[in-house]
Parts: sequence; structure tokens; C-alpha cells
Amino acid sequence: MAGCIETMFYNGISTPSIGFGTWQAKDDELEQALNNALEAGYRHIDTATVYENEKVIGKVLKKWIDSGKLKRDDLFIVTKLPPCGNRPSGVATYLQRSLDDLQLDYVDMYLIHTPFAFIECGDMHPMKDGKIMLDMNTDHVATWKVMEEQVDAGKAKAIGLSNFNITQISKVLEHARIKPANLQIELHAYHQQVPLVDYAKKHGIVVTAYSPLGAPGLSKFMEDMNQKAPKMPNILDNPVVDEIAKKHNKSPAQVVLRHGVQKGLIVIPKSTNPGRLRQNLDIFDFELDENDMSKLNGLNKDARFLDFKVFPGITEHPEYPWKKE
Repeated sequence: MAGCIETMFYNGISTPSIGFGTWQAKDDELEQALNNALEAGYRHIDTATVYENEKVIGKVLKKWIDSGKLKRDDLFIVTKLPPCGNRPSGVATYLQRSLDDLQLDYVDMYLIHTPFAFIECGDMHPMKDGKIMLDMNTDHVATWKVMEEQVDAGKAKAIGLSNFNITQISKVLEHARIKPANLQIELHAYHQQVPLVDYAKKHGIVVTAYSPLGAPGLSKFMEDMNQKAPKMPNILDNPVVDEIAKKHNKSPAQVVLRHGVQKGLIVIPKSTNPGRLRQNLDIFDFELDENDMSKLNGLNKDARFLDFKVFPGITEHPEYPWKKE
């Protein structure tokens, strides 16, 4: 990816520091958007079993690789173990399912999507009597050992965590033979998660920011779950962001993404608009100065947009990560 900063993981593999997020993107819309993203220069693609879009991604990737326009080594593909598979017996099964759907022999990064688990019954989000069906017997250490086996088997180049808190990460690190390379968390100007990011960096774990522009897709997700979305502040309308954007002749989105990259984060914005796809990638020809960074750091409100409470009863799980918030 021309001009893009590469982020190196502790095991020596690297990825472009900006990726293409695919949450809430499916079918023909995603097929077109992914083709546009690859044409624009994206090589880091983020997906997950629960997004139910891996088959579409696999179709597009196979077309590009078979045509000779891309080699598999050009790509960095991330997917995730779903909550309904979050147990030792689920890891190999769900990873192989992802590989089959993606039409790949390996993924570059395999993450445990959440620290909590759902009952496995054929539904990604199983509900009963109006509540999410929880598997209360989640064992992160036992599950991590099977994650490590996927690296041994060559099915994942690296492994990591998503939505875990410091206590949960610490427990995995204490018992890990292959330590987590990546932590993917909600992170944006209004929710900068400084203690968690500092902890991850101290332990050599690269942090990926999902929803780096806020959470515009959350409303649709909540509607799909038959819930009313709360009104959330729009980061891109913030006057501080707008002021800095005008100063650099950039868009508010470009400023927010550049802020994350300059802090050493990987950012994975999602867009299906061809113009915004290219614009989001065009953040490597300017630099935020110390004053800009200070102003943007000062926007932090510890405002989490995605707390998974869209699933009634989720906070009853012993590994729900934000009980203290």
C-alpha cells in the first residue's frame, strides 16, 4: 500500500496500519465495496464469523488472487472466533469454517471475538425468553491453548484477543506459550482507552481500533436486534476535529484516523462509499503536530458506544468485561 505505515507485531509479521472493516456489510454491497477497497490499495481486511460475510469476502479474494492481480502474501486477513464457539472445542471447528468460507489456507490473525460465550445452538446470537443464552463456563486459558495449536498447525500466523479487559488479558498472558499479538477494541476520540492501550503496549501487544470514526453502524445493528438505538454524539461534527481538519485541508475523518495511526494504533474504518474508501486511506501525506495531538487527546470522554447490552442479560456473564463501567 503506497505511503502506508506498516505496523509490526512482536513475532515479526507486519500489516498496513489502516485496514478495511466489514462489520454491517454483506452480499452485493460488500462485494462491490471490497473490490473498490482492493482497487484503492487496501490490503488489510477485517472480518468475523458473526459478520456472516466471509463467503462474499472469499469470493472476491479468490477472484483477485486467481487473476494474478494479488498474491496471498500481499494480504493481511483477520477473522474472529464467535461467542457461540468460545470454548476449546469450538476453536478449530470455527477457524476451519472461516478458512473454507474465505477460500484460504490460513488467516494472518485469528482473534477471540469476545471474552464471554454464548450457548452453541446454530444461531450466532441465540435468544430464549427475551434474553441471550449464555455459556457461563468460559475458560480463557483452556481456549487459548487451542488457539495456540492453530498457529502450530499453520492455520493462523498470529493470534489475539478482542474486547478483553486488563484482568482477562493478564490471565491469558500468565499462561500463554504463544502470547497475544493483537488486541482489537472500540477506540475513537471519545473513547481512547488510555490505561488499556498502555497495558497492551507494555506487553508488546499491538492495539487495533474498531469504530475509529465512532459507531455509525450501531444504529442499524440495534434495529436488526429490534432495539432502539440511543442518540450518540458524532465525532466528525466536533468543532475541534473540524478546526484541525481545515488547518490541514483534510476531512474530519482523515484527522481522526491520522490521530489513531500517530498514536501507534491500527485503525479499521468501514465504508462502502468508493470516495470515502479512498479518502480514509489518504492520511499519510500529512502529520498532526503536538498541539493537534493534545487537542484530540483532550476529547476523550470514556464514552463507549458498543457495550453489547443490545443482548439482554449479557452483563450476567462472569466474563462480561465492563462490569465496573
